[in-house]
Amino acid sequence: MAGFWNRRLSMAAAIAIGLAGAGLGAGTAMAAGQAAPAQRMDRAAIEAIVRDYILNNPEIIPEAVARLEQAEARKALAANRAAIETPFPGAVAGNPNGDVKLVVFFDYACPYCRQGHADVRKLVREDPKLQVIYRDFPVLSPASTEAAMASLSAATQGRYGKFHDAMFDSPGRVSNARTMGIVKGVGLDEAKTTADLTNAALKAEVDKNLALGRNLGLTGTPSYIVGNRILSGAVGYDRLKEAVAAARSEKGR
Repeated sequence: MAGFWNRRLSMAAAIAIGLAGAGLGAGTAMAAGQAAPAQRMDRAAIEAIVRDYILNNPEIIPEAVARLEQAEARKALAANRAAIETPFPGAVAGNPNGDVKLVVFFDYACPYCRQGHADVRKLVREDPKLQVIYRDFPVLSPASTEAAMASLSAATQGRYGKFHDAMFDSPGRVSNARTMGIVKGVGLDEAKTTADLTNAALKAEVDKNLALGRNLGLTGTPSYIVGNRILSGAVGYDRLKEAVAAARSEKGR
């Protein structure tokens, strides 16, 4: 969370500097067209004007930050689109040929992901054209990483959905005992899953998801990618539904 606010503060500072720079540019242009030095606006005067304007209109900073974040998100999404929307085989839900893809970055140890999982399942039930792509993003604990490896093993065994649902539906903290209990409960091959906990190819998938999250500036879980939007946190069913509708509308233009 600290990284999120530091990023926003840096953006706010950049915007303020940009405003000051714009003012200085205007002052320079005015000075170039007028010979009298008394009519020139020096740097201190421009900075004072910008500072006073920001203090009197503080609402422009969050608005400008939001617009800058949206622009940065669009660039990051465009640069990583293929990696974002190409699922690990089997780690999907909904319509495999859906017209909109909802990508979910999650951690089994995250209580907010449990809430978000219920929202996503509701969307899948109600929207037959939606494809959901799950990306294991274990950032909270070593047990999260182990659960992610078991999750990907479940995908290779054709039982990702059963394992995924059970991990969020069952109570308790994520641990080896709980994860392996669910492995057994949903009918996975226990020996294969145990071996897959150290499988290099599955670990590479987890590492790829973590690197992808960093490239996108994700600050926690759950995080959702849909169309040109990044949604952070358990934003709720309504926000997700609106984002899916907006992505579908944009594709139709």
